[in-house]
Amino acid sequence: DTAAVSVVGGDFPQEYLDLLSNRNINLQGVEIVKEGKTFFWSGRYHNDMNSRDTLVTELNTLADFNPVVPSEYKDANVVMLGNLHPIVQSSVLDQMTSKPDLVILDTMNFWMDSALQDLHNVIKRVDVITINDEEARQLTGEYSLVVAARKIHEMGPKYVVIKKGEHGALLFHNENVFFAPALPLEEVFDPTGAGDTFAGGFAGYLAKTNDFSFENMKNAIIYGSTLASFCVEKFGTERMVNLSNEEVHKRLLQFKQLTQFEIELS
Repeated sequence: DTAAVSVVGGDFPQEYLDLLSNRNINLQGVEIVKEGKTFFWSGRYHNDMNSRDTLVTELNTLADFNPVVPSEYKDANVVMLGNLHPIVQSSVLDQMTSKPDLVILDTMNFWMDSALQDLHNVIKRVDVITINDEEARQLTGEYSLVVAARKIHEMGPKYVVIKKGEHGALLFHNENVFFAPALPLEEVFDPTGAGDTFAGGFAGYLAKTNDFSFENMKNAIIYGSTLASFCVEKFGTERMVNLSNEEVHKRLLQFKQLTQFEIELS
């Protein structure tokens, strides 16, 4: 059972809300501010389609958003805190009637620039953080991602996921490290939303399997990477809307073939 808690403006297309509700996602916690505008971001990607420059960030309805978790979801065992203001993320945790088995947090450099202390406060309360390599370096002041992950561990999270775009993702847990490559694609059309897709696939896999061990986190990384590889193939959500289970299964097999090998060690 899945629910979303968020806010959109009157400009948000009803067809997108229907897209979610038709997939059995409870939207009771989604507030619609009819006179407001939905969050807006724009940026310019570099030639490698991995690095980007933010041009515009408009919080709009998110600026004054006070989330309300539906009563039937206040005991959820998995909570995915999307990329919102850290105070908003904390307020969601404050409303939970029991401590979730797993709390995953996504964030971005915008909050590091504008609400760093609030971000540190919520990071203390989560089990997993997912950020990209640039953000990990900014948050810790360390260029080495191994050192950066260690410092983020010390902030609270037991698991640190560092996304590296076309170069895959790293999972850190104590002294354990796992690397998952990104699937090589002939063309990347639009990487916007790939990180969100990764985080959603990662969290969804863990919620479905209800296994939060390091070994299963590895599987979740692969699953999230698989979904993200579809996201970048078209603009926005176009590719994800009509994605089939068969396509996902086929690409998971490609990931397995990409990473599986046998070597004799003497």
